[in-house]
Amino acid sequence: MLSLNDVTLRFAGVTALDRVSLDVPEGELVAVIGPNGAGKTSLFNCICGLYHPQEGQIRFQDADLTRLAAWRRATLGIGRMFQNIALYDHLTVLENLMVGRHHRYRTSILHDLLRTRRFRQEEIRHRQHVEDIIDFLDLALYRDTPAMVLPYGLLKRVELGRALATEPRLLLLDEPAAGLNQEETEDMARYLLDIREELGVTQILIEHDLSLVLDLADRIAVLDFGRKIAEGSPEDIRSNADVSAAYTGGLT
Repeated sequence: MLSLNDVTLRFAGVTALDRVSLDVPEGELVAVIGPNGAGKTSLFNCICGLYHPQEGQIRFQDADLTRLAAWRRATLGIGRMFQNIALYDHLTVLENLMVGRHHRYRTSILHDLLRTRRFRQEEIRHRQHVEDIIDFLDLALYRDTPAMVLPYGLLKRVELGRALATEPRLLLLDEPAAGLNQEETEDMARYLLDIREELGVTQILIEHDLSLVLDLADRIAVLDFGRKIAEGSPEDIRSNADVSAAYTGGLT
């Protein structure tokens, strides 16, 4: 589904990504791990279109993404859950999820301003999609609650819901369990498995919780100082001496 070939990204002489290649087959959950500053978020930003690499190529199915605008990538089916929650505080859960439908609307500015029948029909269609996500993520009790009063664990779930509202075929998950307690982390893991198994969404996961990564991922790629130093199954990565040396001194 996604293919990165020799992607290189530089900032003022600093190489954030150094000839990184990665293939993500459809239906898999692939994890990208590594120490702080290894280039993981830079890799996501290249896939999303926030950064444009100086060298290499990024392909999503039949499309060349390398120089494509970020909004066009969202239209193709690339969604992202951000590490730092970026919800609208004064909007309700339902309204925040509706924001994720914006690029799917098929109305004009005139229809929107006049709230015509076509606009109302679009609103009903997109609202039904969001209601399905609310049920899927067990957010029904909070659908009309402003984001600003929700606890952190629920905010992370709403952030995930907004990413799902974009109708992604490929979902980028930037530390979805960061800041969560054990129970909330287990809930998040269950949702990620359900997204893959019930919704059929391919996922790329960045996560510092190695136990979560080893439990969920089909395959793991390891970055260190912008270079991919290992790739393989969770069992392969667990026993890889280079990964142990670069990461924490041991994964077990």
